[in-house]
Order: sequence, then structure tokens, then C-alpha cells
Amino acid sequence: MFASSEAILLHLQGNGLLFLFPLAILEGPIVSVLTGWLVHLGFMAFGLSFLVLVVADLVGDVVIYYLGQHFYGLLSERWKRRLGLTEERISKAEEHFRKHGRMTLVIAKITHSFGFAALAIAGMTRMPMSVFLLYNTIATIPKTLLFLAIGYFVGNSHLLLDSWIGKGSLTIFLLGSLLFAFMWLKKRRHSK
Repeated sequence: MFASSEAILLHLQGNGLLFLFPLAILEGPIVSVLTGWLVHLGFMAFGLSFLVLVVADLVGDVVIYYLGQHFYGLLSERWKRRLGLTEERISKAEEHFRKHGRMTLVIAKITHSFGFAALAIAGMTRMPMSVFLLYNTIATIPKTLLFLAIGYFVGNSHLLLDSWIGKGSLTIFLLGSLLFAFMWLKKRRHSK
């Protein structure tokens, strides 16, 4: 037997934060949009929802950080080579994160496309956890507010918004990848 939409919404109103936290760890943006819509409908409180979304997003980021920190050491040399994780590249990533890691995290979080990679590399390069959390929080707060506001004002179009978020992230990822490939080819041509 399936519950009615009304029963599900009443259940969310009473226990929504319990469901919100694990869902937001897994997929923050669309869950934030849906939460904004539920806030608009009066089924969830804004303040607590916002707090849960931010904390869940940060918890997910810390998990990815630790995966980057510990997974790299578990990889065999063969897999490191296959993934292009040479000592030279790791050294360059460490140097980049020493100089530009804070801004890299903020940009990666806000653009949503390179977030996973930047979070894992921050862990792999042993960025201090306090710095990692500070700059992730700086990026997470406005991003979460933006998605909550989108959901609040146009949340009844959440399926369309999910499609836009996905397409926007894919576009940013592809443009960033093309830019990276162009810079790499240019650098490679000049080094010959």
C-alpha cells in the first residue's frame, strides 16, 4: 500500500529534518531546492532546515576529503599511473593547494562541477582541516541559501530545476575541461 501525498507531507512536517540530513549529504543542491519548496508550503522551518543543509553538506565534504586523504595511499603504483597520479602531479597539486587552495575550494564548491575533485585533492594534499572547513563553510552558506531561495520561489518546478542544475554543472565541467586541455596542450607545445 502506498501512502498518499498528504500523508507523506504530514510525515515530513513532523520528521522532515531526520530525512533531510542523510539526503542532503548525498545530493545537496536538489535537496536544498526541494526543502525551499517545503519551507514555502509551511511543512518545514527555514532556520533549522538551513542549518541541517549546511551541516550535511559539510559532513559530505569531509567524507570526500578523507577519501582523498586515505584512498590515495591505498592505491597500487599501477593504479596511480593509470589515474595519472604521478609524483610530479601530486607535487604540483600540493604546491597549487598551498598557494591557491582556499580559492580553489570556494570556486569548486560554488560551480558544483569540480567540487568532488577539489575536495578529494584537498584531502590528498593534506590541506589543514581547519582551513578546509572554514573555506568550505564560506562557500556552502551562500550556495545553500541560493538553492533554498530557488526552491522557495519556484520549487513547484523542482524537476525542471534539477534538469537545469545538471545541465549547468555539465556545461561548466565541459568548459573547464576544454580550458584545462587547451592550457595543457599549449604548455606541452611550448616545452618542446
